[in-house]
Amino acid sequence: MIDLAIVMDPVAGLSKKKDSTLAMCVAAQARGWRVFSITQDALYFANGEVLALAAPLTVDLNADPFWRLGDAEPRPLASFSGVLMRKDPPFDMEYIYTTYLLERAEAAGLPVFNRPASLRDCNEKFFATAFSEFTPPLIVSKRAELLRAFAAEHGDVVMKPLDGMGGASIFRLKPGDANLSVIIETLTQGGTQQIMAQRYLPEIKDGDKRILMIEGKPVPYALARIPAAGESRGNLAAGGRGEARPLTERDREIAEAVGPELQRRGLSFVGLDVIGTHLTEVNVTCPTCIRELDAQCGLDIAGDFLDAIAERLTALP
Repeated sequence: MIDLAIVMDPVAGLSKKKDSTLAMCVAAQARGWRVFSITQDALYFANGEVLALAAPLTVDLNADPFWRLGDAEPRPLASFSGVLMRKDPPFDMEYIYTTYLLERAEAAGLPVFNRPASLRDCNEKFFATAFSEFTPPLIVSKRAELLRAFAAEHGDVVMKPLDGMGGASIFRLKPGDANLSVIIETLTQGGTQQIMAQRYLPEIKDGDKRILMIEGKPVPYALARIPAAGESRGNLAAGGRGEARPLTERDREIAEAVGPELQRRGLSFVGLDVIGTHLTEVNVTCPTCIRELDAQCGLDIAGDFLDAIAERLTALP
């Protein structure tokens, strides 16, 4: 019997229609696994080991409410077959502390998906620079003069914080924008915080594609998140519309280049963001879009992911 623990946001607040973690719960139950919910504040270290207040979780998306939680009981984290880290950002110090706890349990033999150290190391914006042959022209800096020079060189640019999610605090700046200085001041917090500026990619009008990667291999369809009218952001959280599309030859080229590094780092489930022919982000914390792709393409992405996990677990000594 596989006991799967999921470090997650409180289940009552998840979207019954869209949440990818719920798809993983359903897929685990379909395989006869027992699922346990662990909230971030339920993890703790005592007497030389990591423990958690873990609550048995049952998900039925046809019911109302769609979830049932049993009583949370303390349990050594290493006693589970494996743990999924599915806590949404913000990627703050509390998130980092959680990776410390998970890493200590991992050292005691617990498989954790995705690897805690890689969650810390692979900033979702900055990690894309490891594959600079696929990224648009960009700069990472907190120096106003460098950011202004980049904007002057490329004319139409996007500026964003390195720790944002869901399209929050992303600004598009066109040539001569009078708000350039104040946006730089705001995003860099007065020159104290690094941000990223990228050349604007007009292909965004056709969608910001999310390519899901399982153990370094791409799902054959991407979800193109098409911006709402008057928007320059395709994020579903910012009102974008999701449309499934087969991977292009360029999509596959990017996935094949990134995949081996994801595997090396123990990043089992990842979302690549591609606009046109360019890689813009590598999402490692809590990638979404499973439900939309499943519904439009008849896929079972969560099931494929859990089957890959099962292979990993059965291969353990």
